[in-house]
Amino acid sequence: MSRIDTRCLCGAIHLRIHHQPLAQFYCHCDDCQAVHGASYVGIAVFPSDAVEVIRGAPISWTYKTLPRQRCSSCGTLLIARVPDSELTGVKANLLPPGMFTPAFHIHCQFAVLPVVDDLPHYSSLPGVFGGTDDVVAW
Repeated sequence: MSRIDTRCLCGAIHLRIHHQPLAQFYCHCDDCQAVHGASYVGIAVFPSDAVEVIRGAPISWTYKTLPRQRCSSCGTLLIARVPDSELTGVKANLLPPGMFTPAFHIHCQFAVLPVVDDLPHYSSLPGVFGGTDDVVAW
C-alpha cells in the first residue's frame, strides 16, 4: 500500500494517509452543505489512525455533529472525525488526481436538487454505515 501525502491550499498543513480509502461517496447532509457552502461534497473515509497531520496545526471545530479541522491560514477544509467511530473523512479534492471514485451518495433526503448519475442515492445512510439502505427516487 502506498501512502498519500497531501496539503491545504497554502501549504501550511500537511497530511499523510497510510491506507487506501474504506469508502468514497458524495454527502448531501445539511451539516456539509452549511460548512462547505455547497450542495454536496465528495468524501473519502479512512481509518482514523491512518490519517495524521505531519506539518502545521489545523483549527478544530464542530458545527452540528462532526468534529472538523481546517487550515487557520487559508481556510482549506481538511478532515472530519466521525463521532463514536474510528473513521475519518478526508475532502475528496485533497486526494491525488484520479483517486476519488465515489460509489454512492448519502443523506439525499437533504439534497438541494436531484443529482442524476448511475450511483445509488441513499436517503440517509447505506446499511454498511448502520443505515437502512433506503434510496430516493429521482
